[in-house]
Amino acid sequence: MAAVFPSSPQLFAPSRPAGDEQPILSADMHPPIDLEEDLDRFRAEIRAYLKPDDAAQVESAYHFSAEAHRGQYRTSGEPYVSHPLAVAGTLAGWRLDAQALTAALLHDVMEDTAITKVQLAEHFGKTAAELVDGVSKLDRIEHQSYEEAQAENFRKMLLAMARDVRVILIKLADRLHNMRTLDAVPPAKRRRVARETLEIYGPIANRLGLNGLYRELQELSFRHLHPMRYRVLVKAVRQARGNRREVVGKIMEAIKSRLPGAGIEAEVFGREKHLYGIYRKMREKHLTFSQVLDIYGIRVIVQDAPTCYLALGALHGLYKPVPGKFKDYIAIPKANGYQSLHTTLIGPYGTPVEAQIRTEEMNHVAESGVASHWLYKNEHGLSDLQQETHKWLQSLLELQSASHDSAEFLEHVKVDLFPGEVYVFTPRGKILALPRGATPVDFAYAVHSDIGNRCVACRVNFESMPLRTELRNGDRVEIITALAASPNPAWLAFVVTGKARAQIRHFLKTQQHGESVALGENLLGQALRAYGVASQDVDAGTWDRFLRESGPRSREQVLTDIGLGVRLPAIVARRLAELRDRHEPVVGTAAETRPNAILIRGTEGVAVQLAKCCRPIPGDPIIGMIRKGQGLVVHTLDCASLVKQRGERNDWVDVDWEPEVRGNFEIGLRVVADNQRGVLAKIAAAMADEESNIVNISMDDDRGVTTSLYFTLQVANRDHLARIMRRVRRIPEVVRINRTKD
Repeated sequence: MAAVFPSSPQLFAPSRPAGDEQPILSADMHPPIDLEEDLDRFRAEIRAYLKPDDAAQVESAYHFSAEAHRGQYRTSGEPYVSHPLAVAGTLAGWRLDAQALTAALLHDVMEDTAITKVQLAEHFGKTAAELVDGVSKLDRIEHQSYEEAQAENFRKMLLAMARDVRVILIKLADRLHNMRTLDAVPPAKRRRVARETLEIYGPIANRLGLNGLYRELQELSFRHLHPMRYRVLVKAVRQARGNRREVVGKIMEAIKSRLPGAGIEAEVFGREKHLYGIYRKMREKHLTFSQVLDIYGIRVIVQDAPTCYLALGALHGLYKPVPGKFKDYIAIPKANGYQSLHTTLIGPYGTPVEAQIRTEEMNHVAESGVASHWLYKNEHGLSDLQQETHKWLQSLLELQSASHDSAEFLEHVKVDLFPGEVYVFTPRGKILALPRGATPVDFAYAVHSDIGNRCVACRVNFESMPLRTELRNGDRVEIITALAASPNPAWLAFVVTGKARAQIRHFLKTQQHGESVALGENLLGQALRAYGVASQDVDAGTWDRFLRESGPRSREQVLTDIGLGVRLPAIVARRLAELRDRHEPVVGTAAETRPNAILIRGTEGVAVQLAKCCRPIPGDPIIGMIRKGQGLVVHTLDCASLVKQRGERNDWVDVDWEPEVRGNFEIGLRVVADNQRGVLAKIAAAMADEESNIVNISMDDDRGVTTSLYFTLQVANRDHLARIMRRVRRIPEVVRINRTKD
């Protein structure tokens, strides 16, 4: 296939620099560099595995890219086309198909030149054009900050990846070459790109099983982010290499002679722990370099999985294993498809050495991950990996639908990019991989969003446990659900997976929206009455003028903002009253017309909250405060924290309890009692007799003649609380009882 170029010279006119590359458009600034050697090597590589027609298409894409980027230079001084050629070369090493290589060679033309997606589709097909579009950045909107623009670009790229994983493979190869040539950019930008790579692109490579790429991105990021620490570690490892090489050599020779004696054919390699791994271990465990002993490791490659376990037995017979340092990733693979046996052996002179035992196929998957779909053609062996990758990509779409903005979506993806460390079992014996620190709520959402939303309790290893219990390897988890249940906002304090956080927030925001509109309407109506204006008297024209002046999209948005405390109702009411009729005086004043109090049921949900500091219950004198992002927070009038929170008078709202309030409200009680056997049982029985539920009990550590017991109870109102307190006072051992408000 010959290279096809359109006749219009305007097609190749540069439009703007790329975000990371910033090509320089003056040819005089840098001498031309001969690319023929790199191009010949690339041609030879693609012709080795592509069909002739496909190879011709890729070469055509190179010529198209070279023409499009003519006159552009990288900040390092090389012709810009050297960058897409290097990216395509990395993909060719993974044996990716012609469409991916074509897209790699063209991945910057939409950003840096006037060429459009339609024109690319005409020349190279719809698939290649879609891949290029998936990798290309969005034009930054003027009011967006850099962080917002980056988050939106990540969102676009990750969603394109969910449709076609080749998008992220191109982007990772692009980032790898940028990192390899990062010395040419200013230090501030170098650090920003390195941090971004460490936080986003490295973990994505790891999640896709591209371990070789993952390690190189980590090393390059470490070198640019902490150059002094990197140089110190390089020097330390170089010095230690000579001291420990002899020991590792002896271990390798011993293993090479032992395995054939056990009837095992194997290849044995030595490997050195990469610098970032050493640095991270030193930081996490507060070690000096001399205390990090497992700098070197051994890799044993055998024929099949049963032989892996035979080799493990032979190694444990040769050197003693370190207890607790054995991991079987063959029986339970990592989420990215990685399989291997890991064990740490105590070699000569007490030197610990990590050994990895795996098959040739496992080794291919370990190094190339999802890219081994092209590189290693045993489809049967990769079916589980492909399924797991597909599930993760689909989960990105779920996160997208549950996240309200790009920054939130990116936050959830970042959480899920860290490797799963905990493997737990469903009641049917299925294994789920979850991040370290995961709870039964994370487990419930991992099974299904509906299970998480309706979760009310759990059993871990057949025992009822709190939902905030941290799961451990091997736990059997059973979730108990109820049809009327809904997510609890308190779950956000302990869930760790992105899916759980996104689904809980999505549910709460949906619920909060309806409540906030209703509350905002009440608050605005109350504020308007202070100006002698009824809500229904504000016509559509007045609202339109207010919206044009203030910027919100709709009346509903204004009411939502008022309900959430983002806007003050008094200010909105004053402006509406002024706009309602500029020529007529406002009827009434705040002094003449006192607004009616908003009635509180106590069960409104997330838009109306009962303050945790004073725990108001029906019958308590109360007042409301508007708090940004929280809505209306109800306090008792004698709440101690109100003194600290007194701000603008507009923040305060008159509220009162509805005449018939039903429900259970938590309060705190402190009971001082004689320190005698059975007193706690008597007090608990008295509370239960008055139909109160005890939520929590604690007591002072210093116990003498008397002790203080602290109860959290559920009561209906002040009368119910008074009956409970009278009942407890009758117990002879009780010295004093009082309600606590903090």
